[in-house]
Amino acid sequence: MSPGSMEKPGRVSTVLGRRLGSELLRLRLAAELTQGQAAAAITASTAKVAKMETGWVPMRDPDLRELCAAYGVADPTIIADLLEMARVDRERRKARGWWDDVPGLATHVTEYASLEDASRSVRSWQLTYIPGLLQTERYARALREGAGGDESVVTARLERQRKLRDATFVLRAAVYEAALRQRVGGRGVMAEQLQQLQAMSQRPQVSLSILPFEVGAVEGLESAFSILSFAAPGAMDVVYMDGRLGGRWLENDAAATESAELFERIVARSLNAEEAAVFIARLLEENER
Repeated sequence: MSPGSMEKPGRVSTVLGRRLGSELLRLRLAAELTQGQAAAAITASTAKVAKMETGWVPMRDPDLRELCAAYGVADPTIIADLLEMARVDRERRKARGWWDDVPGLATHVTEYASLEDASRSVRSWQLTYIPGLLQTERYARALREGAGGDESVVTARLERQRKLRDATFVLRAAVYEAALRQRVGGRGVMAEQLQQLQAMSQRPQVSLSILPFEVGAVEGLESAFSILSFAAPGAMDVVYMDGRLGGRWLENDAAATESAELFERIVARSLNAEEAAVFIARLLEENER
């Protein structure tokens, strides 16, 4: 981001803005139109269309409707999804949330937290630790101490769990067995964490799948990721790839589709809800020995 990118409200490239822009670019190319022709459709400059397609400006509903008409997009569902994404992006650009009040919070954590807060659903695949939305405070603190992080990491993780108070929000979590067996913080901490998983998986908006060691080599063991949906699932999702030094966003349609399909394949190989409940109960028994 350039030093002057924050001089005007909204004049910053955002994850949602780029995701929406990439979809508009795809539609324009499919319609075989130039940026100049798109600009003429909304009575704007070519520079504005370029900024829209790269996420640098918030998008107005009239402009989106005019561009859809110019690109031959008549499906009301597609148009509604574009408008919803634009609405969420506009709100994110001007909103202030709890993440703004946590000192020392890394930029990538702030960005993820704000988008998760705006999302309708999250599909999370985790290899080495329990998903943040399901962590206990002691578990989160033990992770922070093991990684040498500061208290802001724990604060953010616990604050993120406010999202689970939203009854319309859906969390689908798939977790590798290793994350449940790693005794983060010792037996007591893990017992509490496993009990938390038992309780949270009983909530109607939370589903938990466990991929056991016994399935052998499978896809998805290379990296953890989360898929955030802001409209109907599959409608311009964004994907966050976890990393040691911060994550990265996958913002194009192909990456989102590939990640969603991979998530479903992982879930298909995993223990179902009933089997997962039995598995966690067995782990709790083993933890007490």
